[in-house]
Amino acid sequence: MSWSPLSYRLEELPLILAGPILKKTEKHSVTVWVALKKACTVKLQVYTTQDGRGNNQQAVIFAGIRETVAVGQHLHILAVTAKSINGTILESGNVYLYDLSFQPIEEESEKLTLRQALEINLSYFEHGLPSFVLPPQNINHLRIAQGSCRKPQGEGLDALPILDDLIKQYADNPNLRLHQLFLTGDQVYADDVADPLLFALTDIGDTLLGWEESLPLASSSVHPKQLKPGKRSQVAKVQAGLTAGLPKKIEAKSHLMSYGEYCATYLLFWSSTLWPHQFPSGQEIHQDSKLAKQWDKELKSLTSFIYTLNKVQRLLANIPTYMIFDDHDISDDWYLNQEWCLRVLGKPLGRRTVQNGLLAYSLFQAWGNIPEQFTNGESGEKLLELVPKWSQSQGNDPIIEKSIASYLGLPPIDPKTGLPQMRQDGDYFILDTSAHALKWHYTVRTHNYEVLILNTRTQRGYPVPPAKTIAPPSLLSPTAFEQQIQKPLQQTKDNKEIQATLVIAPTNLVSLQLIDWVQERELKKGKVFGNDVGDGWNLNESALATLLKVLFEQRQQVIVLSGDIHYGSAVRLEYQKSSAQNLNILVQMTSSSLSNAELKTRIVHTKLKSLFPEAYRKWYVWFHPAEVKEIKSAKKQFLDTPDAMYSIKWIKRQPSHIALKDVTWLKSYHQMRRAKNWLSFIWKNKWLQEGTEVVGLNNLGVISFNIAENTDIIQDLYWYAPWKPNNIVFSRYTVLLEKL
Repeated sequence: MSWSPLSYRLEELPLILAGPILKKTEKHSVTVWVALKKACTVKLQVYTTQDGRGNNQQAVIFAGIRETVAVGQHLHILAVTAKSINGTILESGNVYLYDLSFQPIEEESEKLTLRQALEINLSYFEHGLPSFVLPPQNINHLRIAQGSCRKPQGEGLDALPILDDLIKQYADNPNLRLHQLFLTGDQVYADDVADPLLFALTDIGDTLLGWEESLPLASSSVHPKQLKPGKRSQVAKVQAGLTAGLPKKIEAKSHLMSYGEYCATYLLFWSSTLWPHQFPSGQEIHQDSKLAKQWDKELKSLTSFIYTLNKVQRLLANIPTYMIFDDHDISDDWYLNQEWCLRVLGKPLGRRTVQNGLLAYSLFQAWGNIPEQFTNGESGEKLLELVPKWSQSQGNDPIIEKSIASYLGLPPIDPKTGLPQMRQDGDYFILDTSAHALKWHYTVRTHNYEVLILNTRTQRGYPVPPAKTIAPPSLLSPTAFEQQIQKPLQQTKDNKEIQATLVIAPTNLVSLQLIDWVQERELKKGKVFGNDVGDGWNLNESALATLLKVLFEQRQQVIVLSGDIHYGSAVRLEYQKSSAQNLNILVQMTSSSLSNAELKTRIVHTKLKSLFPEAYRKWYVWFHPAEVKEIKSAKKQFLDTPDAMYSIKWIKRQPSHIALKDVTWLKSYHQMRRAKNWLSFIWKNKWLQEGTEVVGLNNLGVISFNIAENTDIIQDLYWYAPWKPNNIVFSRYTVLLEKL
């Protein structure tokens, strides 16, 4: 078998297993995340550059030091924060550099610099150091990237590496260089895992931890390696209660379950370091020819994903990156409705799987998002203290497990029913989480704009009886509305310098009408797990009415950045209270997927969708009780006068323009492959691919503003041109933020 387990390769690998990833970056502090194979004391230093253009390293102005946290025997991670050493702050209009140094703790060896601890170059400059810029003083120069849904075996080439080329293009220009990246959900896929990938993840996870987890079943336990790739559907459904395989789907056949597997997934999604040089072939794994063929097909997709990982690792080191989970970061349909919570958290394996996923999320994503919650005395710091102890117990200490669950926000189990405890919040049930649990939502602010990153997963409101347990939830409970939206907006309500309010909503407020129809039909049939019924704002109309009311009570215009849906688009929503003259505007900019295009999204990407364009639609809104009704004809009459009205209009996708031509790495990747047949040739035709509404191929979004003449917000969606495989193109959406 042409396969070498990690234990055979670990010694030869560099110190850095993944990262560095530039995380929360403000004028007073800079946070960098990194994963290592040895325990180290890590020092972060930030430097000015000559003329502020990034070319020559000058004085150290920020510094910070921290020890790594032992996740396992061979996995040590940290997010280290640097602050000013002389009262200086970071300023817009300058390119800054940073360096890391690593002093091993348990052995006498020399300190390593960042370049010595890596095998690849992470810089856009000759000096070899990563760099970054702060958002500009003028909002017209602001450029924000967004993306979501990145699955290794997803159809098409990963779009995230495009960002590497865009940063490189203007690396020394603080105004034209991209300023921030928001990854809006499904950064990893815990379900729908390729069989060869799980084969590697189990080995890598167990090796890095230094122990094999005993996954609890109803009456026994099992080690991860006993749950073979492609063979997990039944245990996922029956023992864990997971719904990724419902109805009769294969997405759970290699579902992640162990702590080590979740940790290894992040490392392999963000770096090429731990990937094996060779995988076993399908014939070496399966005697069945059909299964062997499927294995080889998935392996081919993984090879494409690996090809661009060095570009991904570089871009993540050079742009402040903010993340928030959606369902696939833990499992498909995660906390979708009350039924899911009861069936999964009420089973030992289901609860352990969710806890493993959330613990990995806290270490690999959240720590860098919210470093202030991981400082002395805070819940995050207390969680970090438990991580090495959990590993030392090899995942077998129930007291530590209970404490970890509390900080992660998992509800306790009712000893009488064996089900997760809930409590009432207004007209909804919510999970009974600890007051000390980490707050996953957060806010990013600069002098002239703000970004509210919503957690629409763990603070959902589930309708109380007589509603069924499969009823669509409110993605935010009453308390969540207050904590995540009302309070943050109130803090800056009187700040006249704030020119734009952005909200990161992992799932869409507005979807294609066909999706609404399908989900409404499935809900009537009681089949909610196959098509994410209730996972957007479209089916719980009272929740949507509340969301719009809460947003527009404090802001005239709101920009929503979203993902999840596997296509990119722009929608303009107009909202007006019956008692007000002012018109409120909400613009939804969607970018999805980075790497998970499907046949149906590739179809709506084309001119074929133009035969069935999205209609202009209107709704009436009532506040007490919250209710929404679509106005389907002028003759439709309602007994009560509505409190507000809103309408939606889909923005036209402009013809594509070439962003980057004859890209060298794309040439190498494609090797000038020709179309296989006449149908493929027709499908790749430029005219056909120039649809007028959505981008259904893998895409990356870049947001910018034009407030000089009109108050416009612009989204450029970058994608690979099928008719010119070596070109990267972009489609533009321009939306007016003022009254038409």
